[in-house]
Amino acid sequence: MRLRVAPHLLAGLLTAGFLTTSLTTSAGAADSKLAVVDTQRAIMDTEDGLRAQATLKKLFDNRQRDLDKKQNDLQKEKEDIEKQQNVLSKQAMAARVDKWQREMAALQAVFVEYNKELQKKQGQLTQPIYQKVMGIIRRLATSEGIDIVIEKQAAPYVRSDLDLTDRIITAYNQGSVGGGEDKAPKDKPGN
Repeated sequence: MRLRVAPHLLAGLLTAGFLTTSLTTSAGAADSKLAVVDTQRAIMDTEDGLRAQATLKKLFDNRQRDLDKKQNDLQKEKEDIEKQQNVLSKQAMAARVDKWQREMAALQAVFVEYNKELQKKQGQLTQPIYQKVMGIIRRLATSEGIDIVIEKQAAPYVRSDLDLTDRIITAYNQGSVGGGEDKAPKDKPGN
């Protein structure tokens, strides 16, 4: 039986081989140090990240409840329409279905806008944290002679001793910021 490799898998294998080759030839395999970080968790599990999540929850919970209620109401309306399809005239049925479809489309548009606004606010709240976390990653990698820090989700397997995430969170929470370039800017009024 002949083994077949999908083109995208082959490209991935070739890329992995290229990276291994370039690390070996440029820095020597024994000399290269690698680590991983779960950046999302590093940002969200810091004290500032937890505060940002609480702020987002407070800002958007009421709106989410309203949207969920409207969605439930529309679901009940749909069920009612389905129950009455044999009772209503074709014209009355078509009018109810049309009205329901317009209301559902309007609700979907509100959901899209809501999600955009939520993402924008989340970005505003987490960008300073992200910048600070990146500074800590750079300093930790530099001080420990780590050549490459990879996003943890990009690696199918990682030894736990190569994961810097918890150390980054601890350093962040302890205010281990060092130089001024990594300090998070103060939140601007109105944000």
